[in-house]
This record gives sequence, C-alpha cells and structure tokens, in this order.
Amino acid sequence: DNWAFLYAQRLALKQELPLHVCFCLVPKFLDATIRHYGFMLRGLQEVAEECAELNIPFHLLLGYAKDVLPTFVVEHGVGGLVTDFCPLRIPRQWVEDVRERLPEDVPFAQVDAHNIVPCWVASPKQEYSARTIRGKIHAQLPEFLTEFPPVIRHPYPPSCPAEPIAWEACYSSLQVDRTVKEVEWATPGTAAGLAVLQSFIMERLKSFGSHRNDPNKAALSNLSPWFHFGQVSTQRAILEVQKHRGKYKESVDVFVEEAVVRRELAENFCYYNENYDSVQGAYDWAQTTLKLHAKDKRPFLYKLQELEQGTTHDPLWNAAQLQMVREGKMHGFLRMYWAKKILEWTRSPEEALRFAIYLNDRYELDGRDPNGYVGKVDALSPSPAGCLWSICGIHDQGWAERAIFGKIRYMNYAGCKRKFDVGQFERRYAPRM
Repeated sequence: DNWAFLYAQRLALKQELPLHVCFCLVPKFLDATIRHYGFMLRGLQEVAEECAELNIPFHLLLGYAKDVLPTFVVEHGVGGLVTDFCPLRIPRQWVEDVRERLPEDVPFAQVDAHNIVPCWVASPKQEYSARTIRGKIHAQLPEFLTEFPPVIRHPYPPSCPAEPIAWEACYSSLQVDRTVKEVEWATPGTAAGLAVLQSFIMERLKSFGSHRNDPNKAALSNLSPWFHFGQVSTQRAILEVQKHRGKYKESVDVFVEEAVVRRELAENFCYYNENYDSVQGAYDWAQTTLKLHAKDKRPFLYKLQELEQGTTHDPLWNAAQLQMVREGKMHGFLRMYWAKKILEWTRSPEEALRFAIYLNDRYELDGRDPNGYVGKVDALSPSPAGCLWSICGIHDQGWAERAIFGKIRYMNYAGCKRKFDVGQFERRYAPRM
C-alpha cells in the first residue's frame, strides 16, 4: 500500500530492470529514543522479508542518505530513484542533499505516499483552518482515494543480491537514549498494524463518534504508531473503515474528518510554514496575545524534569504524562489539556512549546510528526499532541481574553470533570510507589 513503491515498480517494469529498495538508517533523529527505533527496525525486518518474497532486494544502508545513497546508485548502475515525502525540514533536507549528489543522468522523483491527496496538490498555500482545506480535499478524494494495485513478484532479478542484514548490529550502532523502553502493547510491523485496524472496526468504531473524547472508554483506533512509521497506510484504513458507513455513519464521518482532513491540514502547515515548531509560526493575533500576557504571573512554575516525572500539583495532568511515559501514547483529548497546562506552568510560551515538543517527541511513539507539532485532537489516537494548536492557537480562533492564555483557547480541570470520570483515569495511571 505505498504509491512510491508502486510507481518505482512501474518504472522498473517499463524499462525491464530490476528493482531495489533502500532504507538509510541514521544513528539519531531529533529526540527519538530506542522506543521509536526499535519499533521502526522491527517493522523494517518484516518489509525485508516481504521484499525477498517479491524478488526485490532490500538494502539497509547505515548512515545519512547523502553519504551512502549516491555511492549505492553509482555502484549498482541504478537508472532512476524514487523517494517518499515528509514535510518536515530535516527529511526535506535529506532529499535535497541526495539530489545535489546524484549523477546528472539519474532522474529523481518524489511521491507523496504519506497523504491521500498529495500535499502540494491538496493546496498550493498554507491553509488557515480545517474549514478552508476541507472542500479542497473532499473534491479530490474521488481521484486519489482508490484501491491500491498490488506490488507483484518482480520478473527482473538483480545481478547482485542484497547483503544479509545484521539487525542486532544495526540496533547496537544507534546513538540514541536507551532509558525510554519499548512498549509492550504495540507490536511493530504491517501484520500487527492491520490486526489493530480490524479490531478497531469490529470492536471500537461503533463508539468512536460518541466516546472518542472519553479517556476511560476504548473508542480510539490506536493506529498512529503504524501510520507514523509507514507500516499501515492511512489510505488503507480509510478504505476499510468506509465500508461500514451504512452501519456507523457518524463514527465513519468523524474518522474521515480527523484521519484525512485534520491530518492533511497538519501536513499542509508544516510544508508551507518553515516555523511549524516555533511561536514564530503562529498567526499574528496569537503571537500578539501571547506576547501581551507573557509576563502574567503564573500560578505554578515547573522545571522540565518535574513535568517529565509527572510530579505537578495536578493529578490528572500527572496521570496523562505517566500514561505517555509508560505506554508511548496519551489519550487524544488529554493531549490538549496536557499541552495547555504546560503553557500555564512555564516561564513563557516559547519555553512551553519547547518542553511540550521535547516530551512529545521523546515519549510518544508517534512523535516527530506533523500532527505532533500542529494537529488538533486526532482520530488516530494515540493522537499527536498538537503543540501549536494547544499553545499557539493554530487552526483555531481567538476566545475570550484571560490571564496567561490571552485569547488562546483555555481548558481546566473542572471542564475535564464535566466530560468524563477524572478520578477513574487518575487511579489507572497513579504514580508507582
């Protein structure tokens, strides 16, 4: 279920050439830990096995793409290169670096296999909100939301097979923090991810529309780790979920809104706004209101370490933080509350955003993702924190003015108590003595 892979195979078949798949494994990436790398590497092992069955060699190249890929292209006499798409600045820089170093006669194509409507096709500019992008995306779904043709067993074998991959050695070579342990609830790989999709459809989809904002109810898809690492395609999830519209119309419509419109709105923001992870990326009204209230007295001030350990005065906030630390996910509704409280309890909006992104990227399985920087409460739950939505009002509107928040939407403990049984959630993720 990968349009970049399908396009590459189509080119290879047309030219009657072998097809190679390469993955460049970088030793570290932002605040990713062994929790993230372990999930990714085990998923890649499954990809390597599937490729072998399809007569397509899979190569795991150690190092940055600019250092290892052009050499590979030359040594293997590669005739063309196809890559996937990510709107974040570091992966975009990787693509540019490779482009500059490729031999001039090797064409290089990029396919957005990440979104259903390709990011640059959905809109040519940064969209203001879900309201302004929704119609553009829905108008193009008939063209792009189609069934995938299969990747076939490749008829042109390579002249040299792929080197055997020493997976354990790759694992050991990583320069990442190993104290954030891998999680037990989420098994990496496409087979496991598709099983989670099926369990969502059979068991949780019926209550998704009505109970997705209740952290005590099992109503979310839990698919975001597999989406984030490309192990399950969002398009596949939408195709499968839509088959049940007749039975669960409300839930299916809400899922499409969040997994397509909201998710692709976040991609749009990161693609067209280079300040997608800083206060400078916020709208003028939000920057103004935050600046105006930056010196307001905070009721509590916490250091990063206190937040990380979940030792604030607020038992609900602590429970949400500990859920993320232990499970690599936090319930989507609580991610909004969590990020907004960080704004309230730190010295400045800039510090709040820095802390929120650090914690999100370090502990969430789906961290370092456009939705983590921007997205609103999200169907894919565990859904990304939406740090800029929560702290800087991106894709939101101005609300009644108050201390610290200015016109940024406010959330508090009492509001959560009206929505769900706060005590039940706090007990479930109480600090371990």
